[in-house]
Amino acid sequence: MSLLQPRNFYPTFFLFLLFAAPVHETMHEAGPWAILWTAPAILASSLMIAWAAESAQFFIAQGFALAILAWLQTLPEFAIEAVLAWKQQVPLLMANLTGALRLLTGFGWPVIYFTAAMAKRRRGEGPLRAIRLDDHHAVEVVGLMAPLFYIGIVLWKGSLVLIDGVILIVLYSGYLVILSKLPAEDTESIDELEAVPRAIVTAPRHRRIAAIAALFVAGGALIYFAAEPFLGSLLAISAVFGIPSFVFIQWLAPIVSEFPEMASTIYFARTVERAPMALMNMVSSNINQWTLLVAMLPIVYSMSLGHVASIPLDAEQHTELLLTLAQAVVGLAFLINMELAWWEATVLLVLFAIPFFSARFAMPVAIAYFAWAGVELLRIVFVKREALALIRFAEVWRKHVRA
Repeated sequence: MSLLQPRNFYPTFFLFLLFAAPVHETMHEAGPWAILWTAPAILASSLMIAWAAESAQFFIAQGFALAILAWLQTLPEFAIEAVLAWKQQVPLLMANLTGALRLLTGFGWPVIYFTAAMAKRRRGEGPLRAIRLDDHHAVEVVGLMAPLFYIGIVLWKGSLVLIDGVILIVLYSGYLVILSKLPAEDTESIDELEAVPRAIVTAPRHRRIAAIAALFVAGGALIYFAAEPFLGSLLAISAVFGIPSFVFIQWLAPIVSEFPEMASTIYFARTVERAPMALMNMVSSNINQWTLLVAMLPIVYSMSLGHVASIPLDAEQHTELLLTLAQAVVGLAFLINMELAWWEATVLLVLFAIPFFSARFAMPVAIAYFAWAGVELLRIVFVKREALALIRFAEVWRKHVRA
């Protein structure tokens, strides 16, 4: 029986621990120096959870495993957002979320391509024109469509409410159900795992289960004790240096919490052949953050207040969410033909860097993203650029889901 079957495995337990503390409307006060222990603690928790997840996912089908792995790897991200929602820090709710999503797509996807391309050249095999996805990866690509469409509705409404959370959870549940119908894939060689997961996987069954459980418990405990003072220290540092707290949390928190996922996917990409799996790990993270992470915000916020409440999007949050959605739409348009070409990876990296270094270009870049997505749509309609993801998804549906 798999360790990751729902009735045996409850990673959200760690998030529940965050809600056990008394409600405070203001963030726990922490001095700037608290960053010296909270940042390493968050990083350590991310590594522990990533090692445990990579060890456990070795024993189940690749698509479903990547979805669960992506979910578990982003638990620190969930914890940070849970603290912000529980402490009713409404102006900051979209900071960490948008920063993490833009970092994954605008930086993570290109880094996977360039890592694989350099590895291929070092092997004397010439240039890598594109990372080509396997047929079953169409589920992840198509799975990104529905949440992006619904986030567009949230932007149009200008608020995030409880029913939005329910709908997004349903979308993610449907995505997981489809993945669970796929047959098992050939798993990666044990020799290709990093040292810690490899040691766990090759251990006797009782030691393996104990090690995975211990890593999850230890990682969860670190998240519980470090998440709030970590955010408090970021706010203190931003005040000391006169940096807007939204910007500071938007980028520094995701860089710390997403580092282990970046490291593991880059490790996969170095083998070249596993670059598609590395890219789909990132896409799975995009999906779970666009669905479960966004869904969690109105739920936790309402729990904190003791009644059902909506989260309004102010002008800054609306702009940042619009830019993040625009980037995701372009990323989806690039993957619709089941590959990420060299020039597409370059475009994603360049357009990510522009507003990263200068926020005043946020709206022009968002417009450029949407315009580019429109061009890609026209290419599909008039230039016969095949939407292979839709075709492959239909085949997967007929062969495995409907059957």
